[in-house]
Amino acid sequence: MFHRVETFVRDISHVQAEESLASALDAVAADLGFRYFALTHHVDPQRSGASVRLHNYPQAWQEYFDEQRLGPVDPVHRASHRTSVGFAWSRLDQIITLTEQDRLVLAAAREHGIGEGYTVPAHVPGEAHGSCSFATATGDPLCEEHLALAQLVGAFAFEAARRLWRASLSDAPPPRLTERQRECVVWAARGKSDWEIGRILGVSHETVIQHLKQARERYGVSKRTLLAVHALFDGNIAFLDVLRR
Repeated sequence: MFHRVETFVRDISHVQAEESLASALDAVAADLGFRYFALTHHVDPQRSGASVRLHNYPQAWQEYFDEQRLGPVDPVHRASHRTSVGFAWSRLDQIITLTEQDRLVLAAAREHGIGEGYTVPAHVPGEAHGSCSFATATGDPLCEEHLALAQLVGAFAFEAARRLWRASLSDAPPPRLTERQRECVVWAARGKSDWEIGRILGVSHETVIQHLKQARERYGVSKRTLLAVHALFDGNIAFLDVLRR
């Protein structure tokens, strides 16, 4: 299954249209045991401008969701603001305090055919919070063994959606990394600490910190994991770079 996800990540780095991304995400979600997916910024579409929004939820649920203006207040969305890693919806009450209205929203989702789910938060500085969610049909169980892969798919899928969204707003070229910055990002993606990277590359600990800081600034992100995702998408680093030991 990992190779299936690796192929998905490679393919979506080149998609040029939302329809292509939706088709690819629908297929990989099904392979992971999910019926639905939803990529979205957590905003009210009636009040906000252009934003990431791509899903295959039932039309009736989308209409209900928009009529109730649930974008900023949906319990799944609120929970994703409290963590940086994926979570099963069954854990919602461990992340946030569920109100009676929250429980009504979750019940309404089940009535519209949306069952168990898993959400991958997406926090990018300067943008509204977002997430990539996967859900089963009502009554179908969550495939626990595929959740780690869903985390990977969700992170890359949201970045692909953001890339298409940003391309529609601007023609600016993607950031580029220097060779030394690229080397530091590769080793950081392999899980090495700043000190370890310095020893490997023969530079000081402080130099590594500075290279990674500058790389994050070029992409406008604050975390090493997001930096790696961006660099993979732009082709500054490759999967083989990260997986090679």
